[in-house]
Amino acid sequence: MTIPTQHVYKTRTQMVVDILREKILSGDIKAGDPLRQDSLAKEFNVSRIPVREALLQLEAQGLVHFEAHKGATATELSPDKIIELFELRALLECHVLEKAIDHMQDSDCEHAEEVLHEFEEAVESGTRVERWSDLNYAYHESLYRPSGMPQALEMISSLNTKCDRYIRMQLLFTTGIEKAEREHAELLNLCKARDKAGASRLLRNHIMEAGTAIRDLLIKQQSQSKG
Repeated sequence: MTIPTQHVYKTRTQMVVDILREKILSGDIKAGDPLRQDSLAKEFNVSRIPVREALLQLEAQGLVHFEAHKGATATELSPDKIIELFELRALLECHVLEKAIDHMQDSDCEHAEEVLHEFEEAVESGTRVERWSDLNYAYHESLYRPSGMPQALEMISSLNTKCDRYIRMQLLFTTGIEKAEREHAELLNLCKARDKAGASRLLRNHIMEAGTAIRDLLIKQQSQSKG
């Protein structure tokens, strides 16, 4: 596989990051699969340097794990980590949402509504599964941006990257997609009403119930694979 050269705005490292990240999140590269630098360099027709840099970036995103004498592997999906990640998300995102509502303009709500409509269209089409998680995050981020808290938004983005593979599992393999659509619309209505307490309460439940559903699904899948 040769990395296309027409996208000159992307470095070779970033191209490798994007390709590997999508393969890991989509499940083409499974948890525990080895990521051998020589093989990847040959596959992408690049030197080992951009591959190494890409793997280090993916490690920072929680998608790759380095072990001594073993090298890089795709991180295991861990039920133990899920609740911690989603608790951190709930704490930070609820705080930022409350701050955002203080500064939210009608134009912010209109933008969030446009993103929500795009998310719903993607879900209803049934043909843009790879976009569901991206649009899910884009919708939440559109509500948080008026907070004027760029460092908090960076932390939220990092946490969501680490949760991305779990969120995709929820949207694809549980009834979470219908629930997410319903709660997204309700959350927007609470933001429009400037109901900070109600919006924060709904958002916390939205995040934590998703985490619990994913944890339970993963435990069930791991139990079945052992059986």
